[in-house]
Amino acid sequence: MPKKRKVFILDTNVILHDHKCIYNFENNDVIIPIVVLEELDKFKKGNDQINYQAREFVRDLNKISGEKLFKEGVALGQKSGKLFVATGKPFTQAMQDSFFEKSADHRILAISLYVKDQFSDRVVTLVSKDVNLRMKAKSLGLNSEDYETDKVKDIGVLDKGVQIYEDFDESSIDFLYSSEGISAKDFPLVDLPANQYFVLRNASKSVLATYDPFTDLVKRVEKHSSFGIEPRNAEQTFSLNALTNQDIKLVSLTGKAGTGKTLLALAAALQQYKSFKQILLARPIVPLSNRDLGFLPGDVNDKIGPYMQPLFDNLSVIKNSHGLKSRENILIEEMQRDNQLIITPLAYIRGRSLSDVYFIVDEAQNLTPHEVKTIITRAGDGTKIIFTGDIEQIDSPYLDKTSNGLAYLTEKMKGQDVFAHVNLVKGERSYLAELASDLL
Repeated sequence: MPKKRKVFILDTNVILHDHKCIYNFENNDVIIPIVVLEELDKFKKGNDQINYQAREFVRDLNKISGEKLFKEGVALGQKSGKLFVATGKPFTQAMQDSFFEKSADHRILAISLYVKDQFSDRVVTLVSKDVNLRMKAKSLGLNSEDYETDKVKDIGVLDKGVQIYEDFDESSIDFLYSSEGISAKDFPLVDLPANQYFVLRNASKSVLATYDPFTDLVKRVEKHSSFGIEPRNAEQTFSLNALTNQDIKLVSLTGKAGTGKTLLALAAALQQYKSFKQILLARPIVPLSNRDLGFLPGDVNDKIGPYMQPLFDNLSVIKNSHGLKSRENILIEEMQRDNQLIITPLAYIRGRSLSDVYFIVDEAQNLTPHEVKTIITRAGDGTKIIFTGDIEQIDSPYLDKTSNGLAYLTEKMKGQDVFAHVNLVKGERSYLAELASDLL
């Protein structure tokens, strides 16, 4: 006997996270509460990614709209369920006892309880990225789940950008120092993902190495500075290797604050300025404490200034490593004046051509998987894209360490010949900063 189809009710934030979400529930039915359409209407205008998601969903819904949406439902495709729009429903007594305010969230709960009652023979689940709404649903006896379609299944993968081997074959270490590399088939290790980095140690010797998929060789990674910035540990050395390797077009750098992710990426970009038409350094604006930009005083530049300041701080570190009137500082000022070096909010990049660009996206842990995909798919010829971030420090209320775009990118792209990932471990700002990052 075939199983009865489940019923999934979607919260607004699921659609703002992924406008194609209605197609990801296999052969089960999907219900959109009418209040969700009201909320989406508020998000249609604007330049942020959530505004794009809202507009795209409304366009898709318009193609399949009609009276059937409110009654018998519209089929979403072969081997898929039906899509319904549910109109508003009265609050049950249990809801009136618990919630006095008729907010959008509570109206979604009222509709969900009504659907559960109507489909008592089927499993009904409210899907939301909002943990508070999920808890409220469970308090009323409703099933509730996070939207997990694009979640990383094994978060431990982010620690595998660098592998450390003790008691490694001494002759192999010697050969890496005296040759261009060791053929993969002759290398003692079998597991060699593309652009994997290694710390190989023996009692008296050690070497930093990487597997180059284009030459099929395991090569020694030499320590090099970039634009005056010296790597201070193995992970920073590996990062600069990935950031300056012209065969690698996509890099993700993860790690806690102070490990040097953004500084290294910017220094590597400046080191290679002749190879690119433009260097773009951008970050998403995620207002803290749910304060919108309009809350801040001043014009648009005054409003975005506080969010961009950390990027300018990294540029200042590089400038301070050289003399005030040094050739390097003069070059940086000329590049900024000629728009060859641009620091800007990520939203201002949307729609731009990304050919021959060194593009650094900072705080990428605050992006959704769809946003990361949108950025990468804009890459034209000669473009290199760097994503940096700390998956332990997420400011978006609807993302976590397994659902953010940086973690998703790192898992999905591992093993690709044009991709490299390094997880930086040791903080290099100061002993105090390192201690605070570990303990607080």
